[in-house]
Amino acid sequence: MSPASTLVKDLQVRVKLLAVDLRASSDDPGSEWGRELKAEYAAATERGRTGFSWSEWRDGEVDLAAVAWVLATVFIRFCEDNDLIDGPWITGEGRRHSQAADNETEFYRVEPSRNARDWLRAGFEALAALPAGKSLLDQHNLVWRAPISADAAQQLVSFWRTQHADGTLAYDFTDEALDTRFLGDLYQDLSDVAKKKYALLQTPVFVEEFILDRTLTPAIAQFGIEGLRLIDPTCGSGHFLLGAFDRLLDQWHAKAPGIEVRQRVQRALESISGVDLNPFAIAIARFRLTVAAMRAAGIDRLKDAPAFTYHLAVGDSLLYGHAGVQGNLLDEIDEREKAQSQQENADESFAYANEDVAEHPSILDRGRYHVVVGNPPYITVKDKALNEAYRQTYKTCHRQYALSVPFMELFFELAQKGDASTAAGFVGQITSNSFMKREFGAKVIESLLSGKDPGNPVDLTNVIDTSGAYIPGHGTPTVILIGRRRRPTTKTLRAVLGVRGEPGQPKDPAKGLVWSQITGHLDDPSFNGDYVTITDLDRTALEAHPWSMSGGGASDLKIAIDADRQTLGERADSIGYTGQTNADDVFLAPERAFDIRRVEPAAHRQVVIGEVVRDFEVATSDHGMFLYDADSLLNISEFPGAYRWMWPARTTTWERATFAKVSYRAEGRSWWEWHQVSLDRLKTPLSLVFAFVATHNHV
Repeated sequence: MSPASTLVKDLQVRVKLLAVDLRASSDDPGSEWGRELKAEYAAATERGRTGFSWSEWRDGEVDLAAVAWVLATVFIRFCEDNDLIDGPWITGEGRRHSQAADNETEFYRVEPSRNARDWLRAGFEALAALPAGKSLLDQHNLVWRAPISADAAQQLVSFWRTQHADGTLAYDFTDEALDTRFLGDLYQDLSDVAKKKYALLQTPVFVEEFILDRTLTPAIAQFGIEGLRLIDPTCGSGHFLLGAFDRLLDQWHAKAPGIEVRQRVQRALESISGVDLNPFAIAIARFRLTVAAMRAAGIDRLKDAPAFTYHLAVGDSLLYGHAGVQGNLLDEIDEREKAQSQQENADESFAYANEDVAEHPSILDRGRYHVVVGNPPYITVKDKALNEAYRQTYKTCHRQYALSVPFMELFFELAQKGDASTAAGFVGQITSNSFMKREFGAKVIESLLSGKDPGNPVDLTNVIDTSGAYIPGHGTPTVILIGRRRRPTTKTLRAVLGVRGEPGQPKDPAKGLVWSQITGHLDDPSFNGDYVTITDLDRTALEAHPWSMSGGGASDLKIAIDADRQTLGERADSIGYTGQTNADDVFLAPERAFDIRRVEPAAHRQVVIGEVVRDFEVATSDHGMFLYDADSLLNISEFPGAYRWMWPARTTTWERATFAKVSYRAEGRSWWEWHQVSLDRLKTPLSLVFAFVATHNHV
């Protein structure tokens, strides 16, 4: 098999080339796909699914379509090289290389008006026509709606047929083990655009296994495997789902060895559900689960495989299935009425053409699952419409929240709620630890994780600081949360507190010094090692924001300091930031840019943002247009250079929204003033300048 790193790098180029081709198609007035995109964008804007501009939204769809074409050919190539389908369609080693070209030539002889795009689609249709292949390239897949040009299709075919000097293929997928892990690498790195938009990040196997050990394993012991339900609402390329499938299948082999093996495989699959907003993530997850099921059932070819049933859906799990869809349905109505109500509600709501979550009407039922696991995205939402939609839907969203917050709420809502007669579901996730200290985490800690919300009770059983562990791809410090959806049953919880970070990058991350101490000593609450401290922490210590997860005695020291202290707030006249422009692109620029444009020195000054305050110094940073004296706003007409700079952007700055939700122009505010500024804080030399968001204090 070709090295994954080479394959990813080369396919990144193909995605970019196809994106250029598809963008041209989307802009073509005669393009049916272009018209469909414009109509879909208009509907999405009207229904509050996006606040992006047309070009920004369109570029995202173009990128998804480019990835869809590349991935579809990857599926065909993997199946060809491992003899899973008839063919060859694109290429193969030895005589299959020339045979694929001959098959294509015969296709054109029979239908001379066809081109390379039609030939690729014929291969896709052959795969989708198989019972086990139908869901891999279903009607929602963008390859059916987003047409690449004939030239682009021919270039894609030629790319796959590239050979080395010795005649072997440059990209060979032959693998006796049918290992699909490389698809996870493609999921994460194939598209830079998608990686930023969806925060694509694989969960390492050792982390996934650790979380499943503490969620799925005890769930099986409590609930049994018959009818067990597990979901990853942020499933990505399916690492948690594949790990769960293997474990469930082992249990079925042990419990029911007399049942035909295909039935055991199907029963394991039926317990697994996954949802993701990214359509190519679900495409990969479906492909990987299908191959895993075939391998487990001893099936060598896709055409011999049944239509495996699993529950994987494309859609926004934060929006679908909340209040008004599943969330407010009465518990006592029967399942048939419930499903009908959900489907009717889903039909009325807006869905993108590549989404199919409405076809799985119960997949995001609140309280449905015995196990909920995942690795949610940690980014903040750039799309203003979505940001507001999540804020209105999830009460834990606070200030400039990260997506880790609403997903934390969702994970526990999906789990079965425990009470006197019903056992609680298990929840496990690895997520960013930013909520523990940054202000946006106050609500999620104090109203959810504290266990005080009667509607969505949370019993945290483990809080594991993994910020010091080396976890590949996770540049953001993380924490693992394990819990159950019930009222807390003990006064303490098991906590892993950080002491030191990994001293270097270990050869095997699963055997890193920090990770090894976590996994090796989690059951010993008296362990105090070089890298972590493990203790049974009083729940009251985690009922208020912020959390302190420092080990080695640091938490005890903080408690002692907090018991007898005078706070900064008691000594300072005021605490807060100096100001904000709400139009940084207009107001801020390097000092030299102002000098070149002959902006008066008195009209601008250095703007110090948190990231340039380090080690008791202020580093070089941009200047900002600042037309104020000690007490008031100045008249811009007194500064010709500043006037020339600001005038072209006056419409933009005049249209800024005020606190009253009207424009500056409507409220009578000047178009050159800052949105908010505290001039008093600039008058005193006795001030501390510090970064509001930082891993360590910098003053």
